[in-house]
Amino acid sequence: MTTEVEDIPIRLRNLKKHPHQKQMVESRSKRIIVKAGRRGGKTVGFAIRAVRRFLEGRRQLYAAPTTEQTDTFWFEIKRSLSKAIEARKVKLNETERVVEVPGTKQRIKAKTAWNANTLRGDYADDLYLDEFQLMAEDTWSEVGAPMLADNNGDAVFIYTPPSLKAAGVSKARDPRHASKLFKKAQEDTTGLWETIHFTSLDNPFISQEALALIAADMSLESYRREIMAEDDEIELSWLVYNKFNESLCKIQRFEIPKNWPIYSGHDFGSANPAAIFLARVRLPLPQGAPEYMRYNDLVAWREYCPGGGFSTAQHRDRFKEFTDGYKVEKSVGGNVTSEDEIRQGYGAQGWPIQAPKITRVNAQIDRVIGLMELNKFYVFSDMHGLLSELSNCLWQLDEEGKPINKIDNEQRYHRLACARCILSYFTPETVSSGDYPNVQREVRR
Repeated sequence: MTTEVEDIPIRLRNLKKHPHQKQMVESRSKRIIVKAGRRGGKTVGFAIRAVRRFLEGRRQLYAAPTTEQTDTFWFEIKRSLSKAIEARKVKLNETERVVEVPGTKQRIKAKTAWNANTLRGDYADDLYLDEFQLMAEDTWSEVGAPMLADNNGDAVFIYTPPSLKAAGVSKARDPRHASKLFKKAQEDTTGLWETIHFTSLDNPFISQEALALIAADMSLESYRREIMAEDDEIELSWLVYNKFNESLCKIQRFEIPKNWPIYSGHDFGSANPAAIFLARVRLPLPQGAPEYMRYNDLVAWREYCPGGGFSTAQHRDRFKEFTDGYKVEKSVGGNVTSEDEIRQGYGAQGWPIQAPKITRVNAQIDRVIGLMELNKFYVFSDMHGLLSELSNCLWQLDEEGKPINKIDNEQRYHRLACARCILSYFTPETVSSGDYPNVQREVRR
């Protein structure tokens, strides 16, 4: 859209499609910390915020550790103010990366900074520290905070949870200092701080297909941090499905042969219904399938989690669309005691669903873990929803920090509930490691 504020023409992006950007732009909190996934739209959001506050007469300073990281912010600033620049309402200095109203202190500046020394020599009404997890802690404490004191300015911290790779280029003594600040801000009761958290998947302007391709090459740990922006300090024992061997069982997509039996698991609910579709391996293996897959191994090849607002008939239509040309052997799902009426509804619509053979959640989990221990359960690498849940599903901890036999926030994991229902239908078989080719045993070490 194009609007004019104080005779300066601007072009700002529509915020209606990205509510998290809207929250960032419109927040009036004195301190904001944003934890977001890669390509989530956080830098663009704060560029929009900087333009709006610039038009209020405020002085804006944006800093990131490298020039490349300032490029997105600077591009958005120039795009938003392009008409004003052309009309010479504002002055552009491309070398210094400054836009200003001549004769005033009204300004936007983008610069590189990674510690106190590189941030010195400036002041602002609004300070933005992007990729804060890579900056030294003194960037804020020694220089950032004092530069806001004169005008009671506002500060924004933007970060993505650090990975081991990122820690190697970080200037911070404590690579988790941004994460700790976020946690401290969450505990604030004074109203000073506002925390905002969103994932890469929440950005409606990024190609979901492209994101799926990127995620396919990530480890579950990287996906958890870089895409889902989760940075809990977890131990392996806290993960419910820590037996999933992603180096072996997270595989590239291939075409499922029509003669492979198909199974589906279902999780009911009007707000977040879900389904997972499995294929059972038959020999010979098709082109593109890992050569170490065995007869009767199980492959998760399709996930379905459309959100609310759809009827049983509409869900059924999608299920039949997914499985067209295949033979569906069995569909399982729902709570045994309380959701039989829903199963009957699906049956009446031509998609019969059975109650789970194993009724207790923990017993279902044991069955799934048994399959994972034998590396009999595979997941296509572009099924980022299921893979995300696998990497985030944790046991609850007791007061001593030890895991107990209960899933933390179980209601969040709709895809895993589907997988539990259908996978618990299968009995793990004893498979010796000798069934794997030698080359694959090397991968598994």
